[in-house]
Amino acid sequence: MSSSMSRSAAILARLDRLPATRHIWTLVALLSLGGMFEFYELFMTGYVIPGLVKAGLLANVSVAIFSGPALFVASTFAGLFIGTFVFGFVADKYGRRTIFTWSMLWYSAATLIMAFQSTGFTVCMWRLIAGIGVGVELVTIDTYIAELVPRSIRGRAFAVNQTIQFAVVPIVAFVAYMLVPQQPLGIDGWRWVVLLGSVGALFVWFLRRGVPESPRWLIQQGRLDEAEAITAAIEANVRGDLGGAALPTPADHAVDKAEPLGSFSEVWQGPYRTRTIMLMIFQFFQTFGFYGFAAWVPTLIAQQTGIKLGASLQYAFIIAIASPFGPALAYLFADKCERKWQLVGAAACVGVFGVFFSMQTTMTLLIVFGVLITLSNNVMSYAFHGYQTELFPTRIRARAVGFTYSFSRISTVFASFIIGFFLNTAGTGGVFGLIAFAMAMVVLSIGILGPRTRALELEQISH
Repeated sequence: MSSSMSRSAAILARLDRLPATRHIWTLVALLSLGGMFEFYELFMTGYVIPGLVKAGLLANVSVAIFSGPALFVASTFAGLFIGTFVFGFVADKYGRRTIFTWSMLWYSAATLIMAFQSTGFTVCMWRLIAGIGVGVELVTIDTYIAELVPRSIRGRAFAVNQTIQFAVVPIVAFVAYMLVPQQPLGIDGWRWVVLLGSVGALFVWFLRRGVPESPRWLIQQGRLDEAEAITAAIEANVRGDLGGAALPTPADHAVDKAEPLGSFSEVWQGPYRTRTIMLMIFQFFQTFGFYGFAAWVPTLIAQQTGIKLGASLQYAFIIAIASPFGPALAYLFADKCERKWQLVGAAACVGVFGVFFSMQTTMTLLIVFGVLITLSNNVMSYAFHGYQTELFPTRIRARAVGFTYSFSRISTVFASFIIGFFLNTAGTGGVFGLIAFAMAMVVLSIGILGPRTRALELEQISH
């Protein structure tokens, strides 16, 4: 092993042997707070649609096969697709910290502009532009967390990350419930909901100051002195958390080949080809369960019970309160069993609970099964956000995650149209029959093709 590889291995060993102290969890929390705004953006989609419809902005707008609410949802996820598929590599090229900052600024600015649009077409256009920034941010935060935290808490780190991010879902649901049916100061309520989501830019520089660049990314760039300095600073903070006690002795550590930027062709080579295909299948189908329910829940409740807009938003808010509790529950077992089996179990629960949801006519049971679907979906979300980052080496991690993740974005573009079609022709039973089939495909792809990752170094998994 060359001297630079030995030095790289030593830095990685020092990072992976760190105990989970307040400083480590602070880094996770800061990245997760940035992700809260991105989750607000995502989940705002379903809650502002009734307001856009009420304002007449989606009445006469269409592009190809998409029109009305389906076009707004499709615009969101088309932007996410472009952000993940086309620009997923930028965090590999320019660094996790830089892209974390600029992608947040991008979607905050685009969302601010969207709030002042007066036509359905321009609303959808700026929604697409904002989605590009959100797509890049999603990929960057996942790779960032995986590379910063010690291997012993990687699962719990993603559980905490998702708990913090999902905490914004009941907030956006409540804000929409309070504002969308109203016109505060003579301004449509949906505009207020959108404006609140754009304030993320105000927090960008505060968050940026508290988070260092990923030492793993710096190592791949050959910037070993910077990686060493950041690692030493993290160690000093952890040691301070421990009252000056000595840190565990670093063990031997695997190391990736030193290349600043891998090529896209690598995802089709060696062990990565099977993983890429597995994630493509998984991402395409998981969105039918996740966004198929989350983005349409007010509409599904209204269809199932015949209640009006205000009441459906109220019950959707009650269901949304459960959002942070899925990953919070997952914290208890996140590092105790393989993430692939956590994914399989969560997907199976989404399918089963979805079928039961479609059979209910009383509001109490609709809420009960809606909460169970939400908990299962969010356990699945926590698990796959961590799992997908573990399967590829640092030099192509963001690129590979962005590419495979983009299949969830393009599928959601069509899922919004397909679910709308099923809802109109077969009711909620047809929608959840579709979701059950999609979850079966998730179970098969992950269960058969997924490798194990628990307690392994990222570099061991990539080998």
